[in-house]
Amino acid sequence: MNNQRWLSMSFFIFFFTWGIFLPYWTGWLTSAKGLSVTQASVMMGVGMIVRSFSTFFLFPYATRNMSLLHVIRWTIFLSFVLALAYIPESPFAILFGLTILFSSIYPIILPSVESGASLLMQHGQIHYGKSRSFGSIGYTVALLLIGTVTAIWSEQAILYMMIIGLGMGLIFSFQSVPVVLQYHPVGDSVAQKGQLRALFANKSFVIVLCIAILLQGSHASYYNYGFIFLDDMGINGFYIGLILNIAVLFEIIFFTQADRLLTGVKTSTIFLIAAIGSSIRWISIFLFPMTSVFIATQVLHSVSFGMAHFAFIQYLSKSVPHRLIAPAQGVYAAVALSLSIAILTFPAGYLYDQSPRLAFLIMAFCSVGALTVSFGTRHHISRKIE
Repeated sequence: MNNQRWLSMSFFIFFFTWGIFLPYWTGWLTSAKGLSVTQASVMMGVGMIVRSFSTFFLFPYATRNMSLLHVIRWTIFLSFVLALAYIPESPFAILFGLTILFSSIYPIILPSVESGASLLMQHGQIHYGKSRSFGSIGYTVALLLIGTVTAIWSEQAILYMMIIGLGMGLIFSFQSVPVVLQYHPVGDSVAQKGQLRALFANKSFVIVLCIAILLQGSHASYYNYGFIFLDDMGINGFYIGLILNIAVLFEIIFFTQADRLLTGVKTSTIFLIAAIGSSIRWISIFLFPMTSVFIATQVLHSVSFGMAHFAFIQYLSKSVPHRLIAPAQGVYAAVALSLSIAILTFPAGYLYDQSPRLAFLIMAFCSVGALTVSFGTRHHISRKIE
């Protein structure tokens, strides 16, 4: 198997499982395990906090002590075993413990694959965008498939599809693997701390990270309660899958065209557009909590998530020196893509119990905050880190 195909399949398999975990896991906990929305929210919120710390600390530790290939294999294997442990009926305390363990190990698969992509890019002969698009396709397939199986059977099928996905990943991890992944360089913890100090001492990085935190964190209600929001409106599970897939479809379209459309656009401008689109998206759902409006705002996922993510990656490539790119990506994954969503899950869950539309209003506050910061600091964002 060539390197390009390996990377494409790795992204596809992970995002297939991610398309089950991210939008459906909270709904599965409430429907199949009988938890309240508040209980499931607390469980998932704590899980995301744990996820951010494991991405920030456990993943670097693992890559300093074993090859990237072994990190991938062990995380998939342990995730598979923990998913199996969900099958028996369990009290809240057991479910809580399982979710914490699962949330601390399973998400490490993504930075492992992303790090593999970086290594393969350094050795040439692969196109990151082409392979990453397979991840979005895998996510799309999962949304459609889960919508179908839950409509035919019950929400318990969500767990079984996750087990099947992880099983596929485990089998694939023992197929022919790029040689470079077996010799991951050993990290230096002292140097790593110095790199983090260099990043946070730079004003432009702190500003960009704050904007990313607000924009990515503003998806907390959507990721955790989008499925429940539509289900409460009486939408059939199959159609919920189709509706959620609209966002991924436009995400795929955006990423395939982003380099061509945004190469010459300033990072600050991209962040501004992302913040405006995000604000429109969440305010619209708050003002008009209807299925038609929710469907229409799915188009804006390519802006609220896609453009925000692209802006951060563009900032790294243009303003961050090579030696700091890896720790910068680690901080972004841990804080913007995990911790911010985790923290916002708690108030969003409480507000959702009061009124579902309020959970999206607090997301609008985040995106408006990002818009304010983006506009006020647009002249600082382009400054390079030395």
